[in-house]
Amino acid sequence: MEKITIAIDGYSSTGKSTVAKQLAKALGYLYVDSGAMYRAITLFALRNECKENNSINKEKLIALLQEVSLEFKYNEQKGYGEIYLNNENVEGEIRNMEVSELVSKVSAIPEVREKLVAIQKDLGHSKGVVMDGRDIGTVVFPDAELKVFMTASPATRAARRYKELLEKGEEVTYSEILKNVEERDYIDSHREISPLRRAEDAVPFDNSDMGLLEQFERIHNFATQIIDKKKNAQ
Repeated sequence: MEKITIAIDGYSSTGKSTVAKQLAKALGYLYVDSGAMYRAITLFALRNECKENNSINKEKLIALLQEVSLEFKYNEQKGYGEIYLNNENVEGEIRNMEVSELVSKVSAIPEVREKLVAIQKDLGHSKGVVMDGRDIGTVVFPDAELKVFMTASPATRAARRYKELLEKGEEVTYSEILKNVEERDYIDSHREISPLRRAEDAVPFDNSDMGLLEQFERIHNFATQIIDKKKNAQ
């Protein structure tokens, strides 16, 4: 089968990772969660006392970046790759609120983005990859055959995130989740390096009123049409 590169960008809690995992599994592609990579570095920063007054000591983190090793290891039971930080599976730990509150600030550090974009480009050099994040279609894979930009209202995304965290046993309130979503939207959209924006050739995809199955089927259809078109053009 002719393989393509699929870039899925969008705001936090729009379900990018969920549909990207589904697509990768259905197509037999590699799935890369770029957001997990930034979250892993945020966790590393917290563990190494780089947090100062709800912000990040950039100089301290930059000096420690050479100590960071990231990789994805395939979990056969779950059907996708999990993120490992210095050979430790941190997939569960990177999803907590403390990491969520700081990840956009860590992501805005140029040296962090430079390190991770280089890794991401290398992971996708052979195509057959589905990667989700904030700048995949604009910076990491500007030539991706399929680009999707996912959106949903802040209230909808906060409700999804609130439910997810409650199910994990975390003590959170809807109001703090909504505040976090809105703050991350602003930081992601206004940072100087690789701001969150829709690539001109990306498909806008608002899933505010869409179930997971419909979402997957529609985006999977986008992908198969492109794959078939490339195959027929040979």
